[in-house]
Parts: sequence; structure tokens; C-alpha cells
Amino acid sequence: MIMMSIAVCDDNQENRQSLCWLLESVLEHRTMEHKIYAFSSGETLLSWMEKHRNEIDLLFLDIELGKLSGMETARKLRVDNDVLQIVFVTGFSDYVFDGYGVGALDYLLKPAKREQVEAILSRTLAKQCKDAGQIYSCHNGDIWYRIPYKEILYFESDRRKVNCVTSQRRYEFYGKLDQVAQELSGSDFVRIHQRYLVRADAIRQICGHEVQIGADTLPISRSYHQQALLALTRSALKG
Repeated sequence: MIMMSIAVCDDNQENRQSLCWLLESVLEHRTMEHKIYAFSSGETLLSWMEKHRNEIDLLFLDIELGKLSGMETARKLRVDNDVLQIVFVTGFSDYVFDGYGVGALDYLLKPAKREQVEAILSRTLAKQCKDAGQIYSCHNGDIWYRIPYKEILYFESDRRKVNCVTSQRRYEFYGKLDQVAQELSGSDFVRIHQRYLVRADAIRQICGHEVQIGADTLPISRSYHQQALLALTRSALKG
């Protein structure tokens, strides 16, 4: 199933609502599962994003916002997020070249046209497919997460659920760790315990039958001990 989560940030209510309606129309025509969030300022967007990391795929961001401009909002988002696709929305073509510094996907001149939105959605989907080997996708109910491998410290099995643990937050979803391990087969993740699957590059140290990863110490079961040591050695050699 293809799911896309989109945010629209514009301090003009009419422009914001108009773009949301256009996106709804295009996405419904494509029969794509989707969620659209609307924000009236860069400050409210940043505050929400801090609590909902990796929940938005595509952001339509007005450049001419109020106290915090769209360009400054984008710079703040890019400090620790290079995955989010950003499209600037503006009434002035003068800004078109400013977005290269924050990795903008594209620009929309107001009022947005349907064919432009269609093309942007196609480019976003193509980028997601291209990055699929570096992003782990999961969901809890109707909330989807796309978590870059490089952010993940480890996966933890918790009965019928799995926790994906990063330094910023924990993502909980229904599933089995065996299935996660199979999905990540061939990547830089190694099983150290029946309950834990860790990213080898994130391991700081192995002490006896424990690994230090991030701020946590996890147990290594005997059956996985040699496998964990080999993975850490390979990771160190690559580095």
C-alpha cells in the first residue's frame, strides 16, 4: 500500500486551504492513501515536527511567512533531517534559486496548478523508491513512519509489538522481530538476542555479553555472541 503524509504551511488561510483542497483532489484521483496536515506558521510547524519526527513525506512551505520565514524554517528542519522533501510555495519567482541551499525538491508559484502538483507527487514517489534501501517503513494505525537506517539504533521485540529505537524517539508498531530482520537482511543490522536487532555501526562497545549502543546497554545471548562480534569487526573495518 502506498501512503503519503503531506504538510502545508502557509500563513494565508485562503491559500493554505486552496492548496489542501487541490492536494486532496489529486490524491483521491490517484486513489492514494494519504494524510494532509495544515500549519499557519513556521513556529507551529517546527514544534509539531519535533514531536512527530519522520511522519511527514512532503512539505509545501510558503516562503513569505510571518516572523519566521519559510527559508529559515527550512534551514532549521534541515539541521538534522535530510530526508523530508520540501517544496517552496511563493508568489515571486525571485526566490527560485534560494532553495538549493536547503535541498528543495521544487517550487510552486501561486496559485498552484493541478499539473504542477501532479508532477511533484510523481517526483516524491520516485525519490521514495530510490531511497527505499536506506529507509525503514512501518506504521501504527494510520500513522506511517519512514525512518532512515542511519538514525536507527536498534529494534526491540515487545510481545506482539516492535519498538524501533533512535536517539530522538521510539517508534512502536505491531509486528515480529523475525519479520523485521528478514526485511533488513543484507543491510547493516545484526541480531544479538531473541529480543534485539541492532545496527552494527551504532554499537559503541561490546563488553562480555553486553553491547553499549546509544545510551543503552543490551544483552547478547550466547547463541548470537559470535555473530555480533563478527558484525562489529566488519563495521569497524568499513569505517
